[in-house]
Amino acid sequence: MTYLRQMLLEEDQAMSRPTLEVADIVRRTGNRFWEQHQSHLAWPHRKVLDAIVRCRTAALGGHRDQCVRCGHQAISFNSCRNRHCPKCQGNARAKWLAARSAELLPVPYFHIVFTLPHSLSALVLQNKRLLYDLLYRSSAATMLELARDPKHLGADIGFLGVLHTWGQNLEQNPHS
Repeated sequence: MTYLRQMLLEEDQAMSRPTLEVADIVRRTGNRFWEQHQSHLAWPHRKVLDAIVRCRTAALGGHRDQCVRCGHQAISFNSCRNRHCPKCQGNARAKWLAARSAELLPVPYFHIVFTLPHSLSALVLQNKRLLYDLLYRSSAATMLELARDPKHLGADIGFLGVLHTWGQNLEQNPHS
């Protein structure tokens, strides 16, 4: 083992990396997931899963980085640059969150979740655009109506809606 490779291994062990990444889950269960759900998924979904698995691995090649101050060298594997990849979009997500945080007013905020019943999951997979649109429209109308009611707030409000199609357990769970 070369000295550089040994240093990289020691760095990797010392760095606080997550014990489990999305790519690990896709590697372990991706094919089985695809086989079970491919009738509801399009080919681009498979391309995303494949990109996540290959991201920052030798499969995409790599390059040598060198510190301009001390000369330390390290090998870095190339990223997939897929917009759905959690590794590739980490910086973009951080920038987006910082920009949204800068827009916040110094007032209290509330997190409200609207979840579709699990019994509609299969229907949602077949009619994503229609049902996600209905979810957004109905959640927005509910928020506006309740906020305008003098018994609650008696005001016009603003809000930000974010669609989540999966829950923390990585099962389909459409909510906004």
